[in-house]
Amino acid sequence: MVSLKEVAELAGVSTATVSRVLADKPHVRSVVREKVLQAVKALDYRPNLVARSLRSQQSSTIGLIVSDIRNPFFTAISRAVEDCAHAQGYSVFLCNTDENPDKETIYLNLMRDENVAGVIFSPTRQTALQFTDLRLDIPTVVIDREVSADLVDVVLINNVAAAHQLADHLIHNGYRRIGALFGEASTTGRQRRQGLEEALEMAGLTPDPNLMRYVSPKIQAGHAAALSLLALPQPPDALFTTNSLLTAGGLKAVQERGLRIPQDIALVGFDETVWSTLVQPPITLIAQPTEEIGRTATDLLLKRIEDPRRPARTIILQAQLLVRGSSTQSTT
Repeated sequence: MVSLKEVAELAGVSTATVSRVLADKPHVRSVVREKVLQAVKALDYRPNLVARSLRSQQSSTIGLIVSDIRNPFFTAISRAVEDCAHAQGYSVFLCNTDENPDKETIYLNLMRDENVAGVIFSPTRQTALQFTDLRLDIPTVVIDREVSADLVDVVLINNVAAAHQLADHLIHNGYRRIGALFGEASTTGRQRRQGLEEALEMAGLTPDPNLMRYVSPKIQAGHAAALSLLALPQPPDALFTTNSLLTAGGLKAVQERGLRIPQDIALVGFDETVWSTLVQPPITLIAQPTEEIGRTATDLLLKRIEDPRRPARTIILQAQLLVRGSSTQSTT
């Protein structure tokens, strides 16, 4: 690895001058600055960011801990976080927990060891309920999940209201036996079940626990759970899913059973994806503002890094119901 001293020797200046040029400090003559930059390029010099962080006590890296990077919801958020962080001179250290509290603990400890400036985090339900026990000592913003603490910033949507709106749409289109697949490891799944059940009760319908399943939020689990619902003596006339992977699993099960959407069964879900408008009929869903979630979380984190003592904020963003053919039967 090329050292700062080697750059200084090639440029014919002191190491202190090289440091000033790399830090873009003033009071360096343009001709000297150009010599240093040419030496950096010639030697392909890369600063030791870890050493720099230790000297300045300020890291240029933030951590992003998500539950499943294969979920397009978290993929889109990660992209927004990376774009915003990069624009502010930060790099992003991405970790994937698979909704596993043990992996969360490992990665949180890793973030401390790596001296990151702060963390954006989507905790499991277990961790969210015990959030005050974590004793986090680095700036933190929680996304997508509510936590039992008022010491961190939080960015989310109103999951109860969004699920209520989606279920209300089904009910107003004549569907009564609504089967549902909820993510089992997060607070989000339980909140969306609450919204569904509230909509049913307001319509004078009794929620049927036999039609509700808590499952791992993955395609295979959604497929298996949907098949079990469709095999019931009185199967559902609509399938309500709570993330795009469960929607894909549900769609696969419906197709395997030879059912028509929406004539035999409606299919609705959460999160816009590339494929949701390519299948026939297109999927009715709740579109979450993933880019805005990522940008807002990054902005809050950078502000907390600057001022760790400022009051915590919870920002609730608006989701949008996109009504498509998978839940509306044509009258023509």
